[in-house]
Amino acid sequence: MAKPSVPQHLALKQIHPDSIKSNPDNPRLFFRPEEMEELEVSIQKIGIQVPVSVYEEAAGKYVLIDGERRTRCARKLNLSAVPALVQKKPSRLQNLLLMSNIHALREQWDYLTIALNLEKIIALFEKENGEKPTETVLSKQTGLSRGQIRRCMLLLNIPKRYREELIEELGKKKSDQVITEDFFLEMEGALRAVNRRFPEYEESVDDIRDTLIEKRREGIIGAVTDFRKLTKIATSHDNLGESKSAVKRTLDKVFNPKNKASIETVYNETVQFAYAERRIGGQVTAVTKFIDQALGKKIDEIDEELLSELKDLYLKLKKIFKD
Repeated sequence: MAKPSVPQHLALKQIHPDSIKSNPDNPRLFFRPEEMEELEVSIQKIGIQVPVSVYEEAAGKYVLIDGERRTRCARKLNLSAVPALVQKKPSRLQNLLLMSNIHALREQWDYLTIALNLEKIIALFEKENGEKPTETVLSKQTGLSRGQIRRCMLLLNIPKRYREELIEELGKKKSDQVITEDFFLEMEGALRAVNRRFPEYEESVDDIRDTLIEKRREGIIGAVTDFRKLTKIATSHDNLGESKSAVKRTLDKVFNPKNKASIETVYNETVQFAYAERRIGGQVTAVTKFIDQALGKKIDEIDEELLSELKDLYLKLKKIFKD
């Protein structure tokens, strides 16, 4: 196997793992046992293929920039040395940016980990530059897309007790997680859409969060993407012309802890058909234009499978108009 190439300005050294200490600014919160065990097995079989990144703090003493899990595994396996790229000691802001860029390119952290790192970067950038970085500047500096940055900001803006609940959940095996980062990202996006149109819900938004979390734990809310249907309900006044009072009654069904109806059920019972009608309208126009063109063709010039589908459609339309 070819050895990884090393940038000319970096030195590749073999360093004893006990000479490497953790980075105090490492935002990684979770070292899940099953993931660590998989990494240990891999290192036992083929060694550490990607060098860790460090800077020298004092003679023979190093601080990690990247490679916390590999170093921990090396200690557990009693390895005599770890391959390490030795970099120039960075400033604290440079340190955080280096960690962010490395993981943006190679192995992405959990979103909450990224968010907590981003929070530090924003504070240090503002301290050094006298102003907060824009989304564009953050994207260029961290290697994150603007969409990733927005998702991180959603997580940073959730109240502390929900962040603590998420941290507890993320410490579990991924297969055991119920209230995930994706759950919070989807829920918070939907609640923002609700609150923009119905500000009266803002006072009780934590009660609403509690209800939605409980419904998720009980299995009433299945896919986290169901929250997109909640957004469609909230925006049905704008999109479908539904009365605000009707929309609010529908939202109340979802937000009532005593009502065990799911988002999907409430959506299907109220606005699903109207959204389908709006969507199919554009498709009908396209089909009509195609049929107009097909009228000028010979029957054997049209695909047989398409003709069969059009015939089925014709028979169903006859039933609709007959009724």
